[in-house]
Amino acid sequence: MRYDGDRGEPEIFLKLENLQPIGSFKLRGALNRMLALSRDALSAGVYTASAGNMAQGLAYAARALGVSASVVVPDTAPAAKIEAITRLGASIVRVPYDEWWGAMRDHGRQGMSGVFVHPFADGQVMAGNGTIGLEILEDLPEVDAILVPWGGGGLACGIAAAVQAVRPDVRVYGCEVEGSAPLRAALAAGAPTVIENRRTFVDGIGGRSVFAEIWPLARQLVAGSLVVSLDSVAEAVRLLVRRNRIVAEGAGAAALAAARSHVIDATPPLRRVACIVSGGNIDAQMLAKILTGEALSS
Repeated sequence: MRYDGDRGEPEIFLKLENLQPIGSFKLRGALNRMLALSRDALSAGVYTASAGNMAQGLAYAARALGVSASVVVPDTAPAAKIEAITRLGASIVRVPYDEWWGAMRDHGRQGMSGVFVHPFADGQVMAGNGTIGLEILEDLPEVDAILVPWGGGGLACGIAAAVQAVRPDVRVYGCEVEGSAPLRAALAAGAPTVIENRRTFVDGIGGRSVFAEIWPLARQLVAGSLVVSLDSVAEAVRLLVRRNRIVAEGAGAAALAAARSHVIDATPPLRRVACIVSGGNIDAQMLAKILTGEALSS
């Protein structure tokens, strides 16, 4: 996807993590974390707390390694992701949203067996995510900035850590949606801040706050937060389908929405921007609504 540099618009490149076997980048971190465990540690299985994509990553990796997997999911998880988790062989424990959030906050849930694999606040998970940044530098060494959907921060911080070790001049931005932008709130306050998290069709990013263990990394590594509207995300989903024949979920299209709607103040100006299309696991009915321009109430 190319924009006219003569008008100050950068070239936009897409990193298509939605083409991974599970439809999202989460396989990288899940597999890296599990490969770091001994066979004895894996003998009781693994589990995570996830709205869908990390669950699929964990289930896929567990099946490949021959171990059991369970997933704590919120009662708001999309049907397409629940079906995919089941298809990959993981057991599902469905709980209210607050209880699901608590499992992530507490790094585990009472009554579950096996090793808890945190969906983002884990060094091995972030290291696995960081391979995305290294691949971008290999394929696009002249990149000036990388735009990353901000969920829990493990993707953005993992990519930023890897990229800045090689190219410290490359900026990494977190991309959020209006009504669910904890990174913007934390950067403005100088500390993690609890916000009201409005639930929308962009279910893969956002949250109530930046986790305490993620905040030092975010403050050090991430250049800023780019917040976009739900309408701009929907338009980015449509654009990816119509121009690139690529299906992205809301979170997966957030970086492209940010690249198209934000003028990033940088010296020298940004000429080449890479957008992470983090996932493509979207309900067919929701995709149809977006493509036809139907009003989205959530």
